[in-house]
Amino acid sequence: MGSREELVPITQCSHHSHASKCPESQTVQQADPTEKLPFRFAPTFLLFWFVLLAAVSVPMFLRLPEGLTLVEEYAHPNEFIAERAQRILYDLERIGPKIVGTYANENVTLQLLLDEVDKIRTVMNNDMFLMEVDVQRVSGQYMHWEMINMYQGVQNLVVKLSTRSSTSTSSLLINSHFDSKAGSPGTGDAGAMVVVMLETLRVLATSHVPFKHSIIFLFNGAEETPLQASHGFITQHKWAPSCKALINLDSAGSGNRELLFQSGPNHPWLMNTYRKHVKRPFATTMAEEVFHANLIPSDTDFRIFRDFGSLPGLDFAHSYNGYVYHTKFDTFDVIPRGNLQHTGENLLSLSRGFANAPEMENPELHSKGHTVFFDVMGKFFISYTETQGKIINLSVAVAAIILVVISILRIATASRAPSSDVWSQFLLIFMLHILGFVLAVVLPIIIATLYDMADLSMTWFTNKWLVIGLYVCPALFGLAAPTVFYLSLSNNQKIAHSYKLQMVMHAHCILLAIICILLTLYGIRSTYLPMLSLGFYVCALLLNLITTLHDQGYSWSILLIIGQLAPFFYFTFLIYELLCTVIPMTGRNGTAINPDLLIGILTLLGTVLSMGFIIHLISLFRRPKSALFLLIGVMIIFVIISLTPVGFPYRAKTSVGRVNFLHVRRVFYEYDGTVSRNESGYYFDFQDRRIHYPIENALDLSKLRVVTQDCEEHMMCGFPVFNHRWAKARNEGRWLPTEQPVHIPFTPTLTLLNRSVDDVARRVRYEFELKGSTHHSLFVQALDGVTITDWSFIRNMLEQPDKWQPPYHIFFDYCADDTPLKFYFELKKTSGSLDGPLFELGVSTHFVSFEHDRGAAGEEFIRSFPNYIHVMEWPSLYERHIF
Repeated sequence: MGSREELVPITQCSHHSHASKCPESQTVQQADPTEKLPFRFAPTFLLFWFVLLAAVSVPMFLRLPEGLTLVEEYAHPNEFIAERAQRILYDLERIGPKIVGTYANENVTLQLLLDEVDKIRTVMNNDMFLMEVDVQRVSGQYMHWEMINMYQGVQNLVVKLSTRSSTSTSSLLINSHFDSKAGSPGTGDAGAMVVVMLETLRVLATSHVPFKHSIIFLFNGAEETPLQASHGFITQHKWAPSCKALINLDSAGSGNRELLFQSGPNHPWLMNTYRKHVKRPFATTMAEEVFHANLIPSDTDFRIFRDFGSLPGLDFAHSYNGYVYHTKFDTFDVIPRGNLQHTGENLLSLSRGFANAPEMENPELHSKGHTVFFDVMGKFFISYTETQGKIINLSVAVAAIILVVISILRIATASRAPSSDVWSQFLLIFMLHILGFVLAVVLPIIIATLYDMADLSMTWFTNKWLVIGLYVCPALFGLAAPTVFYLSLSNNQKIAHSYKLQMVMHAHCILLAIICILLTLYGIRSTYLPMLSLGFYVCALLLNLITTLHDQGYSWSILLIIGQLAPFFYFTFLIYELLCTVIPMTGRNGTAINPDLLIGILTLLGTVLSMGFIIHLISLFRRPKSALFLLIGVMIIFVIISLTPVGFPYRAKTSVGRVNFLHVRRVFYEYDGTVSRNESGYYFDFQDRRIHYPIENALDLSKLRVVTQDCEEHMMCGFPVFNHRWAKARNEGRWLPTEQPVHIPFTPTLTLLNRSVDDVARRVRYEFELKGSTHHSLFVQALDGVTITDWSFIRNMLEQPDKWQPPYHIFFDYCADDTPLKFYFELKKTSGSLDGPLFELGVSTHFVSFEHDRGAAGEEFIRSFPNYIHVMEWPSLYERHIF
């Protein structure tokens, strides 16, 4: 039972400078503003917000439209039919992995796509539209991060759809890829996007609605290698110069919605077109800035079109259920029909919007300015220019500060206390809130660090709800604890408790205002996030001041709670979306970064934005300290749960761990042709922080060792690291030697065609021919006193020695053309004999396709992995030569 309310005189004119001058007739009786709600309601209050998360935000995120069927097509003319796309997707999956250079990718998949395009040609509206089809076979090379990315015979299927009556020379480019990673059928990445493009092409070609600008559909056959086919198109295809805007479609998961996570660069008209035409928006500036900060272990063709074609555009990806991304579980059954319908409807309407956009005539005239953009729970879309965003952010922050000042003055007047005392009280509360904010940051970091030190990271990998107890609860405790303890112990009777609690809210408001100002001045477009939280509080505070609820005990909390519902729904929706994207990515983010820190900080961000004001309202209840310690109790329970099998990161099929390894034979040839080392083993490129611990009970890893010493002694550690990502992480690699030689399908042929010497210029030229598998890496490094002055590859590395240092990495793959690679090196030695050794050349040959046998021992080793681990593996041969 609550204690009896004490009735005290409260003046209705307390907003005047001297309340004592009010007529006594205006004095009324009101409940004591220090009266609190019973403690029993405090747990219910806290639970209420978590119920809203589970009952509203999560279902809203997971909701998809019903996929239209072929039976419904008659009632829905000129609309996207998901079932037709789904049937093509089933046929694509049946092909299996589509690795660049394999028969499955270069022949079977390409032919299937050609057949589907032919089906569309037979039913298209030929009177209105013209369809041109081209199969491009292209070779080229370019710098990709720290390596030369070289390709030969890459294939693209390019379809151009134009309105016959149009005279426009501009085109919209829509791109996705049909190749896949080794071991994955690529149904989600990016088969789903490919079939969405096919169905969109069908609807456009069979309709009676013309469009002004041509639409080019690029089905590219080499994205995973990486990004080669898009480079071949934008730099060499005959239709590339006409492309004025891009819609890029990719995947980092399977299912749910397509996320718009990159735009531009610049070109604000792109977002205006998206806002006008997309039926179900799903986009956020925050995702774009996170991606540009290289926090996401992925890249897309968007970068190639931007860097090599100066092509502005929009970059979309399916990011939900990233657990199956690049695994054998990326299959037809994990992609709901509603997913295809959602993406298809948006792509269809967006294609029509771009194809009729006047900006497509000359996009450069509309290129200035960045954009701030975000959807509101998938229902509607908001975008404005970066300049407008700065004005909005600063205006809201300034308004917040002004209203807080007015509120503090009102509190001083109503309390009949000296203003200096009230401002001192507020300053103390503000400093305590800063301390709380620091605790909210530090506590999750401590927990993340402790879990990592105990080799228990990623307990939330499968059961995402564990982050509530592990990170949300301690963040809430830290944020509220200093002010809750202070208000409970404060003996200052001059200022009512309700006013002190308002000061706590104002302290959080001022902190957000400062953050908004600083981030805006720093140029962070995601500042709209704290601005939204701040803006809703400002609205509630303004209404409280206008209606005088501000001075009526705890009545102000009613408008505050109502005002916090909208930002709570928005931020929990957004953070859940980001967690669903980022948590699976931690399973392939490498071993160097503590993923618990990343998830802890992301969860902290969502906690502060969604609950930053709300958590302090536990001081409305009696025994708020007890309510606060309930959060610690929940955290302890979740910690205990995380230490049980519930906290084991991986599950078979649904959320597997990833292990990449190579069946390696490495042979070191000395200058005289003798072999100084010939050994076999398995080279591991572990994908997450748990490294080898999840598999050590299933495999004999007693001889497993780090390769640090190899990296100190040998070029590129003396291992056949695959591409730029493997090369970057090579110091984290592990080596498990084997007694028996691993099975290598065949030995490639490296032939020295010619060695010529120019004694005058002190130069030596070596010409080689390499014939082998579909994928190779060449590593080259001159010996002491020798310089590589020229070679047959692009010269970026040689011309910019400050940017790229040896050993140099050249990645090369054959696709539809398996002509042997011919290349040369030219070296200069300023002193000494030219007859001795001049450089090291490492040749890595990768037999990526399952067409190649792994041998009996290799197959047995693969089978020994537990079912909750997905392995991506293939045989590799590394030969080190000295010339």
